[in-house]
Amino acid sequence: MSAAVTEFARAAEQNGGLLERTLVAAFLENFPDSVYFKDRRSNFLAVSESVVRAFGCADASEVIGKSDFDFFSEEHARPAFEDEQRIMLTGRPILGKVEREVWPDGRITWVVSNKLPLRNREGEIMGTFGQSKDVTESKRLESALEKAQGDLVEASRQAGMAEVATGVLHNVGNVLNSLNVSASLIAAGLRQSQAGLLGKLATLFHEHRDDLGAFLTSDPRGRRVPELVASLAHSLADDHARLIKEITSLQENVDHIKDIVTMQQSYATMVGILEPLLSDSLMSDAIRMNSASLSRHDVRVVRDFHPAPPVLAERGKVLQILINFIRNAKYACDDAPQAAGKIVTFGIALAPDGRHVRLSVTDNGVGISPENLARIFNHGFTTKATGHGFGLHSSANAAKEMKGALTVHSPGPGQGATFTLELPVAPVALLAARL
Repeated sequence: MSAAVTEFARAAEQNGGLLERTLVAAFLENFPDSVYFKDRRSNFLAVSESVVRAFGCADASEVIGKSDFDFFSEEHARPAFEDEQRIMLTGRPILGKVEREVWPDGRITWVVSNKLPLRNREGEIMGTFGQSKDVTESKRLESALEKAQGDLVEASRQAGMAEVATGVLHNVGNVLNSLNVSASLIAAGLRQSQAGLLGKLATLFHEHRDDLGAFLTSDPRGRRVPELVASLAHSLADDHARLIKEITSLQENVDHIKDIVTMQQSYATMVGILEPLLSDSLMSDAIRMNSASLSRHDVRVVRDFHPAPPVLAERGKVLQILINFIRNAKYACDDAPQAAGKIVTFGIALAPDGRHVRLSVTDNGVGISPENLARIFNHGFTTKATGHGFGLHSSANAAKEMKGALTVHSPGPGQGATFTLELPVAPVALLAARL
């Protein structure tokens, strides 16, 4: 036993209750947290000076004999009373409880409380005692931080949806370019058509309707008519085939625009709904919406789809993520043309744990340096001169909201990169309910 402890024990023995009362008084007068002792009716027996100040009283005599119901609203006083009655009944303390204190004037404060049974010398429970630490400011800061984080997530989500909308408009714009090319070729073909010669031939035949036989056999101009008709037939056949091809292309591009808009509408109407979805359908939709852009950039699409169970996800968020993957892959290939050509591989596979499905987009483009791999999903991080750093960050948030995850792998600069979206497998019970 240390000398200090020995000295304390000797002083306590010599002075009896005086030292004990002195120590308790010093503790209650100076301890910064709220400390209180209560009887079995939950009335105050003793309180610290911090409690007196918190209650707005002149001294402890204005608090002794009263209860929480005299100082707090029913909303706080009732649960506190029930806690104390439970402690006295069971003998078990309540430690580290976060409590919301509502005062009569409507003011709200927060404390972390420890409440324990108060026992006499024989060990019988005669009431309760406790200590409360004010954490109102910490709660306020925590609340402000949560709001800021919520605002940031919402801003990222909005930026992500704007990214999707931009992608849709970009792809529609690419298709419109193809439509414009087809329309120009059709117009040029009609302007250059030899169909006008048919009118001239009709006029010529009308002029020689009385001697048509002699004209075709004897007249130098008439003898050229069969040759002219054959040439005209060949030219018109070529024009017809060419125009049919362009009209077919035009119709296909119009249908493509309709598909893009319809898909975007269907995804937009499913906001916030988690449902069992087929990975190959999700990936195919994303490829189809970007097909014109990929084609215009001379990107060869490779599908590496393996059998996988349905995932539990939100259509719109998956589309947002995949469109970001595809756009990044396309531009990565543009910045580093390969001898083998630009290749983007779309993969689907069941994860080794059997509880997730991986949707991946792999390019053979510029690759990613090791120092950038760790920051690539950070808010505001981008390696593009015109980038804003929202796309991948908002995608990472969207994946997290679906209980999924985003990962990226790259062997290094010039060696391409793989972005992977991992989503949870849909529960069997949910699938059965949809059948």
